[in-house]
Amino acid sequence: MATLHPTDTNSERQAREAVRRRLIGAWTLVSYTATSTDGHVIHPLGPAPRGLIVYTADGYMSAQLSRGDRPATGSERLEDTPPEELARAAVTYIAYGGPFDVVNPTTVEHHVTTSLFPDWVGRPQVRKVTFDGTCLKLGLVNPVRMWGGYRTAELTWRKPD
Repeated sequence: MATLHPTDTNSERQAREAVRRRLIGAWTLVSYTATSTDGHVIHPLGPAPRGLIVYTADGYMSAQLSRGDRPATGSERLEDTPPEELARAAVTYIAYGGPFDVVNPTTVEHHVTTSLFPDWVGRPQVRKVTFDGTCLKLGLVNPVRMWGGYRTAELTWRKPD
């Protein structure tokens, strides 16, 4: 599902394709930090978040992230859970998915078609991509307003053993 870029040189296309190939597969979340413009670092999903991001060969992605210390609701069925418990669970969970495109060797764009937060649907999520050894790092390109201030975010992922 890679988008054709008519102005690309062959080497630019190859560089994008190399990043795309490295993204393919399942990755587990190692850390999620958000840094304010004054350098203050927070952990939006706590010190030990959980998560899974999957990139498929046919051009789709799905991301699921949560706090690692989420309490159980005590219900066995979603529809039996009181709305206030569901709301509390949703505050500690991020989920979205859709097609993806490697824009250039340092940028991936997630085209959101489904999300726990409905306002993300139809709004691309642009991420800076870097690989550090066996880790994938996805970050915000520019600071955005989140968690009470303007911050950049970085999520570190590792392929499961």
